[in-house]
Amino acid sequence: MVMDKLGGSLQDALRKLVGAGRIDEKAVDELVRDIQRALLQADVNVKLVMTLSQTIKQRSLKEKPPGGMSPREHVIRIVYQELINILGKDADVKLAPQTIMMVGLQGSGKTTTTAKLARYFQRKGLKAAVICADNFRHGAYDQLKTLCEKSDVFFYGENDEKDAVGITRRGLAAIGKYDIKIIDTAGRHALESDLIKEMEEIHRAANPDHRFLVLDAAIGQLASEQARAFNNSIGITGVIITKLDGTAKGGGALSAVSETDSAIAFIGTGETPDDIELFEPDRFISRLLGMGDIKALVEKAEEALKPEDFDVDVMMSGRFSLKDMYNQLEAMNKMGPLKQVMQMLPMGKMGIKFSDDMYNVTEERMKKYKFIMDSMTGSELDDPKIINSSRITRISRGSGTRYEEVRELLKYHRTMQKAMKGMMGGGKFNMQKMMKKLGI
Repeated sequence: MVMDKLGGSLQDALRKLVGAGRIDEKAVDELVRDIQRALLQADVNVKLVMTLSQTIKQRSLKEKPPGGMSPREHVIRIVYQELINILGKDADVKLAPQTIMMVGLQGSGKTTTTAKLARYFQRKGLKAAVICADNFRHGAYDQLKTLCEKSDVFFYGENDEKDAVGITRRGLAAIGKYDIKIIDTAGRHALESDLIKEMEEIHRAANPDHRFLVLDAAIGQLASEQARAFNNSIGITGVIITKLDGTAKGGGALSAVSETDSAIAFIGTGETPDDIELFEPDRFISRLLGMGDIKALVEKAEEALKPEDFDVDVMMSGRFSLKDMYNQLEAMNKMGPLKQVMQMLPMGKMGIKFSDDMYNVTEERMKKYKFIMDSMTGSELDDPKIINSSRITRISRGSGTRYEEVRELLKYHRTMQKAMKGMMGGGKFNMQKMMKKLGI
């Protein structure tokens, strides 16, 4: 997950609030302390954390809840709003023809991100092409060429040419018919004068609509220093933060960028070509707090699935048979890692937590589940409760699997069904209602 540890800590803090008997100063103080601890562990700037904490406490204790909103919902709404505020503005990224210049220090993941970005626009229906203007790092040409070929993105490069500005000019002439033109420039170990000069010359030659700075999430709060330096040189229009799924310092990079004039444009969420997301603070915070991101789920489904492949209503109702479960898991696997997909669903009573075992539905396991279900009767698939010990023995023999593996499937189904039923909430705190009030 993107910032798994931070998200888990913030969700734990809100669960405590939901479980509190009453929302008073003591409950708010405990919430604020938990949020402080979570943000500081994610490397968010101390001063920013203290300011945020003070604002949350003051608003929670002094503001009256809007009509129709309970004090508990009001406090959660405040936390949601204030967390969005520390991430700054949106980058102005449109799905329209444009030229993009990629810059960053060596090792930030710039070349990989260039290919991912081209793939992102390609998935949105735009024709994308990439120019390799990195003639400094050995292997950059081959790496980018290979990545583009895997995604069927047009690639332009001149392997033995040392004039990056010339490559850029000729490349732009060669890819004139494409909607999205992305220029991958060279990086260095530090922002040296020759790198700055080359960037400025490429910028003048290309006149790009966007200048995206690529930063490794592990850089933490030092991100602000780099953002300011690159911005002073060519005027950064957006920042792309990579490897946000694998570092505890991601909060530092996210919040540090917001302290500059830059905006976060995209975030890298994994290693596959599709693991890049347009950054929208409200949707990011919604997912971080366990409120889901149904809009992103629908977009992902539209890109990867046919209408008959995935039924969101069944997924969120919790009332599904073994056959339904298999169909939904199979559909979600087409959309990417199960864990990423599940995070787009709201966690109703905020008491539902998925274990890593629940997400670990590998392709091999799916095949085994299919064999097991193929040996079940229609009534067993529709109502797994009727499957007793003798039926398990029959099913295991018919599917060529072990008795324990059939029980494992049945247990997995029960766990998933129980978790799904809790997603849309009920009782004293209904997350679906809360999401509507937040405008999610």
